[in-house]
Amino acid sequence: QVNLVESGGGLVQPGGSLTLSCTVSARTLRFLTMGWFRQAPGQEREFVAAIWWDNSSTAYSDSVKGRFAISKDAAKKTVYLQMNRLRPDDTAAYYCASGPTSTLSVRTTRAYSSWGLGTQVTVSS
Repeated sequence: QVNLVESGGGLVQPGGSLTLSCTVSARTLRFLTMGWFRQAPGQEREFVAAIWWDNSSTAYSDSVKGRFAISKDAAKKTVYLQMNRLRPDDTAAYYCASGPTSTLSVRTTRAYSSWGLGTQVTVSS
């Protein structure tokens, strides 16, 4: 059983920054892959970033590469998404997800078995 709680969303002006946090409650995190997805109204949930808990390898969508950074703090059992140079099209509900590390692509929702409730990010002037 894995429980995920996101925090850190809010309203920010274009060009600004936000850091999202995802606190993970699980017996062991070693064999998990952690992901961030986002979903705008009327659109499908899309991959943003992922990190492998055991070796800290990362993956990003093309739309956020170079602007966003995913990281983890093992002691705090927390995954972060640092978002810089935010744009209006980054506006969405952001979801933290976890799943057992497998051969499934981390860019698909099928790779994840647990999801947080989401936190809203709005980029607007």
